[in-house]
Amino acid sequence: MTTDAAGQRTPLYAIHCQLGARMTAFGGWEMPLSYRSILTEHQCVRTHAGLFDVSHMGEIEISGAGAAAALQYLTLNDVRLLQPYQLHYSALCNSTGGLLDDLTVCRLAEDRFLLIVNAANIAKDFAWITAHLGSGAQAHNVSDAHALLAIQGPAAETILQHLSPTPLAPLPYYHALSTRLGDVPALVSRTGYTGEDGFEVLLEASHAVAVWQAIMTAGTPHGLLPVGLAARDTLRLEARYLLYGQDMDETTNPFEVGLGWMIKFDKGAFIGREALQHLKATGVQRRLLGFVMQERGIPRAHYPVLHEGQVIGTVTSGTMSPTLGQAIGTALVQSRTMHPGSLIAIDIRHKAIPAEVVPAPFVPRRVRR
Repeated sequence: MTTDAAGQRTPLYAIHCQLGARMTAFGGWEMPLSYRSILTEHQCVRTHAGLFDVSHMGEIEISGAGAAAALQYLTLNDVRLLQPYQLHYSALCNSTGGLLDDLTVCRLAEDRFLLIVNAANIAKDFAWITAHLGSGAQAHNVSDAHALLAIQGPAAETILQHLSPTPLAPLPYYHALSTRLGDVPALVSRTGYTGEDGFEVLLEASHAVAVWQAIMTAGTPHGLLPVGLAARDTLRLEARYLLYGQDMDETTNPFEVGLGWMIKFDKGAFIGREALQHLKATGVQRRLLGFVMQERGIPRAHYPVLHEGQVIGTVTSGTMSPTLGQAIGTALVQSRTMHPGSLIAIDIRHKAIPAEVVPAPFVPRRVRR
């Protein structure tokens, strides 16, 4: 990782520039927005495979005899259910139930865990974790030492298998394995944020360029392309995956954004437990819903959402769906009565454009189960 006036740079920054990527600021990082057209990159992931640099994401290691107990207290999900090299999706909450961050937890050993956190929240999360860690556990921010690549799409397994001596086909969804990609040790997990089958590859930052190039060489015959943040966003929204800082933040709670399923109240004490129990008992007034535009117009974050002429909420994420050929979005609304088929409107430049509430996801997810 390097830093300059424009922001932090991943170990692959020079590669992105060589490939002619349009760079953009994202979460304090200078990242590739796109290399070709967004449509080309998006469709390539849906039909073949795409390679993403996600090294801006943070890695925090929790270890020691008290590591499991610490994570039980810090996070919403139940780490007792994790076997070594298994992952789950979870979150950090504050005492009022507000979402500090969403993250994945990978159990590397009985007393060692790896957390993958959002780029803009690395410092905040690490400070929160160390302040609430308890005895018998140590936390280390190892983000700068690592690079993270994601290869996603129907051909992802075939491409990555060219480099890995360990069979990848038996690896279940949300499980990981240690292997070598060429001569480079790597932690490979069957995870991703596109709705397609694929893998995320964690390795030492010093090997990022070599492994990126090796994957591209192996993948070129299979139609692999590098993919930037713009297509990553359209892909994740079609799959109805949430984006921290847009769809959720400290002012929202898990029930409002559809993450109540990850809360395991029977595991004992954890930060936010009492507040979340109260919210579950009383119900929430707001909730996140998905919608499809019925006429031309692109919904953007913060656009007002209307029902019968009254503002009931705001758009959190929106885009033109390359797969559906329609504009789609998510919105946080003050209503318990909205359901699939309900009609709303989005205020786009002071014009109410009709939209229909639809179930999640917008496009069926094709992850390996």
